[in-house]
Amino acid sequence: MTNGQWEESLAPAARAADAPGGRRARRRREWGVQLVFVGPAFVFFSAIVLLPFFLGMYYSFTDWNGVNSDMAWVGLENFRQIFTGDRAFWEAFSFTARFSVCSVVLMNLLAFALAFLLTRPLKTRNILRTIFFLPNVIGGLLLGFIWQFIFIKGFASIGAATGIGFFELPWLGDERTAFWGILIVSIWQGAGYLMIIYIAALVNIPAELLEAARIDGATVWDTLKNIILPLVMPAVTVCLFLAISWAFKMFDLNMSLTKGGPFRSTESVALNIYAEAFQNNRYGLGTAKALLFFLAVAAITGLQVFLTKRKEVEV
Repeated sequence: MTNGQWEESLAPAARAADAPGGRRARRRREWGVQLVFVGPAFVFFSAIVLLPFFLGMYYSFTDWNGVNSDMAWVGLENFRQIFTGDRAFWEAFSFTARFSVCSVVLMNLLAFALAFLLTRPLKTRNILRTIFFLPNVIGGLLLGFIWQFIFIKGFASIGAATGIGFFELPWLGDERTAFWGILIVSIWQGAGYLMIIYIAALVNIPAELLEAARIDGATVWDTLKNIILPLVMPAVTVCLFLAISWAFKMFDLNMSLTKGGPFRSTESVALNIYAEAFQNNRYGLGTAKALLFFLAVAAITGLQVFLTKRKEVEV
């Protein structure tokens, strides 16, 4: 059979598929396939994420106490109270903002430095990668209690034995040192995870580019600034997004290390929302705070992704 005869034999089937009835049948098959593969995941996502989110939005306009079924619609009263008379919330927001800036910058700098070091031809680099990643495996609450013991008992014992002032500081008992204590533990926990992302980006940089730069006499700083950093910007986008979301949502370390003390000076927004909803039994006010917090974090992370995406380049 010639090509022309083959095309003529297929023409009726093609015309049938392009007919209105054939197009509808094809669309039904496509929707059926999507329903089978995407449907169960969408149902679980809706039940676990979407439904609680929209219920939370509804509760933020009520005075529900989170226990009984009695609730009254109060409109914007919860938001008016937050903006006019809730000083503790804004102090918690200020602490969270300061903590987030320090955590994001220092965690990413440390993670990139570790990744840059552990992509060098070191014999122990695989072992070191594992060691630096291990803190991320430990749960936040457990990690916080371990470090609480280190700060209170371990550092005090070392300070008493050596007389070094660094170990004699009231790490969790003073406002300034408690801030840095939480920051140290947070960076120690998260830097290893970001390090893995940076390592994946660094090992995918074409070796010929680095070799050409070396032959042209480029210094390590020139290579880092003009070749490595532009090519790892997609990893920077991801790592900054993760670090910002981790820092703003920080709850477990805050709860286990200081519980917001001393005198609520280290209380994060997440801990403030938890206390409002589940300790003060003002669930409506707590969900109103959570909604404002969600909008603020979404705006910050959205702006960060937009700005860093513009700096990404392709090989």
